[in-house]
Amino acid sequence: MSRIASIEQLEAIYSGITEASTAKVADRITPQYRQLIEGSPFAALATSGPEGLDCSPRGDLAGFVRVHDERTLMMPDRRGNNRVDSLRNIVRDPRVALLFLIPGLTTTFRVNGRAFLETDQGLLDSFMVDGRAPRSVIVVEVEEAYFQCARALIRSELWNPEKHRSPREFPTPGQILAALSEDRVGGETYDREWPERAAKTMW
Repeated sequence: MSRIASIEQLEAIYSGITEASTAKVADRITPQYRQLIEGSPFAALATSGPEGLDCSPRGDLAGFVRVHDERTLMMPDRRGNNRVDSLRNIVRDPRVALLFLIPGLTTTFRVNGRAFLETDQGLLDSFMVDGRAPRSVIVVEVEEAYFQCARALIRSELWNPEKHRSPREFPTPGQILAALSEDRVGGETYDREWPERAAKTMW
C-alpha cells in the first residue's frame, strides 16, 4: 500500500483543477441554485459531534427545504425514530453539509454552512402537512453553495429504471432487526405492520 500522508502528495496526483470547478462556488443561494433546492424532494444531511460523524437521509415533498433568503435555508425535522443523532450534533457542533438530489436530474447540489434548531410555534406551523407540524426546524446559515458534476449519477445509473433492484433480493428491516437483537425485536411481524405504521406517522 502507498498511503497518501500529505496535501502535497494529494495535489500531485489530483492536479489541473479547472475554472469551472471554482467558479460554481457561491456564498449564497443564487436564483439558479434556488431552483435546484425547490425541485428537490430529498437531501442527505451531514453533521458532526463528539461521538463522530453522521449522515441522515431527509425526504419530503419537493421544495421541503425552504429558501428563507439567499443566505438562509430552513428544513423541517419530520417524524423519525427519535434517535435525534443529527439534532444532537447540531446543538453541540453547528457545522453541517447538505447534498440535494432531484429525481431524473444527474446534477446534484451541495450546501455547507452552520445550523441551529428553531422551535418558534409560528415557524413550525408554517411547515404543517396533514395538520401536523414538525417539532423543530433546522435553520442553515449558508457558507458555500455549488452544484456537483453529473459523473457519479451517470456512472451509477441511479435513475435508470432498468437498473432498479427487487426488494426481494435483500434482507428486510425486520430480518435485520431480528438478527441483531437475537429475535427480541423485528421479524415478520415488524415487516407486516410497517406500512400501516409508517402511513400513520409520516408527518
